[in-house]
Amino acid sequence: MDFLREIWTTISSNRSRSLLTAFGVFWGMFMLMLLIGLGNALTNGIYSNIEGFAMNSCTMGTSVTSKPYKGFQRGRKWDILLSDLDVVMQQVEGVDCVAPMVFASHSTQVSIEDRHGEYSLVGITADYPKVMLSPLLFGRFVNTIDMQEKRKVCVIGINVYNKLFPFGGDPVGEQIMCGSIPYTIIGVRQKNGNSVYIGGDPDDMVQAPVTTIQKAYNYGETVHILMAVAKQGYSVANIEKEIKTVLKQRHQVAPDDDKALWGFNAEEEFKALEYLRIGLSALIWIIGLGTLISGAVGVSNIMLVTVRERTKEIGIRRAIGASPWVIARQIVSESIVLTSIAGVVGIVAGVGVLAVLQPVLQQSDTFLKNPQVSFSAAVTCLIVIIVIGILAGLLPAIRALNIKPIEALSEE
Repeated sequence: MDFLREIWTTISSNRSRSLLTAFGVFWGMFMLMLLIGLGNALTNGIYSNIEGFAMNSCTMGTSVTSKPYKGFQRGRKWDILLSDLDVVMQQVEGVDCVAPMVFASHSTQVSIEDRHGEYSLVGITADYPKVMLSPLLFGRFVNTIDMQEKRKVCVIGINVYNKLFPFGGDPVGEQIMCGSIPYTIIGVRQKNGNSVYIGGDPDDMVQAPVTTIQKAYNYGETVHILMAVAKQGYSVANIEKEIKTVLKQRHQVAPDDDKALWGFNAEEEFKALEYLRIGLSALIWIIGLGTLISGAVGVSNIMLVTVRERTKEIGIRRAIGASPWVIARQIVSESIVLTSIAGVVGIVAGVGVLAVLQPVLQQSDTFLKNPQVSFSAAVTCLIVIIVIGILAGLLPAIRALNIKPIEALSEE
């Protein structure tokens, strides 16, 4: 207690100087907390917009050929077929599922009684939710039996539901008209929170079994978009390459004709976001630590001044037998206490400001979400503060140890 009381007496003996010195450390920690919190908010905002999309997936579709091959001229139009799906599953190792999409129309008149709107009518399979992970508000999703029997059933997006059923309620079993064809509603998707989707926003879609759409619109076996999900531990890039090879072989397309079959690799995009997150975190810590170090330099300078003012006191202590360790411990401890108090106050203030910002950001519907600082990050910052306090006190402590007792006693 005497040791702690002595530290506090030394710090509080010149309150103005101590407060101004501590403010540098406080401000550095405060800004570091804000940067970490806002960086986390930005990361949360980015990931919240892709959380419903399978990152271990790839998507591909056909275009006209750009190279002649096996007697076929360039410019030939070709399509992926529903029968290709079984071949892909058999020949490409590591594919968990394939989910085709067939677009009947991007602007179909959808109506019930006197309520109507224009929405996309899309054919899907039972594996579609494995790519676009979206829970249902009502009912169920398209299943295998719906596809086999080519049932005229559909799952509607939340915007379609709000337009056709403004009074709410469970619409499962209700019949809507998509163009001139009636479809029975079997499910309603919840709102899609993603900014990543294929073929349009699911909120504005009417999704029916792919076989039903192919038959109703005379598409035969044509598939407009093919999505594939990789099994755990398999590279999406390799699977995408193998699927393209299989499809090109089956449809007599040149193996090196990259324009004939376009693709989108979600795994690569996810990795790019991960690199962005890591880079952002590194930048935040560099800026924050730079601010803290500048505050620590201020603490070190003030401690040097304090040592200079206490030269005679240190000389007396050395003369009556105080060891160098006791002198050094006193100086370093004062530095640690000063920086720790300022740092803890900075952490509390930063977290408090972020707590006030959180509801404001939620109400404003910005890209930033949940600006919080994790417990591990706060502990790390506290450890950094203690280390900075030790380093800030080392130079003054060395200066104190170099004071000779005989010279200190004669100091005026």
